[in-house]
Amino acid sequence: MPDETREIRYDGSFRLVRRIARGGMATVYEAEQVGDRGFTKRVALKVIHERYAKEPAWLQLFIDEAKLSANLIHGNIVQIFQFFEAGGQFYMAMEYVRGVTLRALIDHHRAIGEPVPPPLAAYIVSRICRALDYAHNFVDSSGERLHIVHRDVSPGNVLLTWDGQVKLGDFGIAKARSMHDPAEEAQLTIGKKHYMSPEQTIGARVDWRTDIFSTGVVLFELLALEQLFREVETEAAMDEVTIMPTPDIRALLPELDIAITGLITLAIAKDPMIRPNAAMFGLALDEWCVKQKMPGAPERLQAHLARHFPDSYRPPSDSRRPSAAASSADLKSVSALLDNVFGR
Repeated sequence: MPDETREIRYDGSFRLVRRIARGGMATVYEAEQVGDRGFTKRVALKVIHERYAKEPAWLQLFIDEAKLSANLIHGNIVQIFQFFEAGGQFYMAMEYVRGVTLRALIDHHRAIGEPVPPPLAAYIVSRICRALDYAHNFVDSSGERLHIVHRDVSPGNVLLTWDGQVKLGDFGIAKARSMHDPAEEAQLTIGKKHYMSPEQTIGARVDWRTDIFSTGVVLFELLALEQLFREVETEAAMDEVTIMPTPDIRALLPELDIAITGLITLAIAKDPMIRPNAAMFGLALDEWCVKQKMPGAPERLQAHLARHFPDSYRPPSDSRRPSAAASSADLKSVSALLDNVFGR
């Protein structure tokens, strides 16, 4: 593991500032990329743990993340700038996101016993859906759709910026269809069990629908402040995800609008064919926010973070970024879908 004060030299240099987080596979540092004539850029520098760097299958996941994410240029996805090896260590330079994780927001609200406002939760998840829609439909330079699946959508992998943006990160176990290797994946524990779809839990080949399931579970947790599947560590307990009927979300969240509980129910359906795609899921959430006369704008999230994280909040230099709005035609198509599903 690198010294937190030294410079890492590779086609320029990176000066480590502080450790941001340490995960099971890698550690992330705040760092400064230093170039010629006084050039500096604040980045996040991710380094794979040494023991995993020595395991070909795990190292390949790290390399795949860099290669796959490098071309995903979207406002709701954490950007990857560079991948390199230096001094026997493997590094990934990424966009430095100023803010907090969705996990921190959920834990904070659970600690104070105050629910996350439903329109704010809907806004956050709608932006996760935008990131997923982009990744699921991404085409390479030759025009080929890559069928990218994130496979690890969870609160810890969602970042909320101080200016109210939502960014999905950590494509560390994401796969394009061309990268799929069942023999390799059988050796690895892929994904976080509390958020995995039934098909992912049993090790079956997955597609974009597994991300929708995970996103539905995240939305439930944002609204309920507790995990939908709380005990999935043992094989018997995992039957709750794979065999038992879909949880009755309406009964678990009786105070919420049936449109929201219905969307969660669709997203976490055991049958993958029932789940909506990311675009439809996100647009339905946007429409619901509009109907509540409380559209989930970045400014609302910015104000919420400032109020609940006063000690760490840092005002952005420019918070006047326009938010992309769904077209009226798109919203009408989503409304028609919901009318058919719920008989409205």
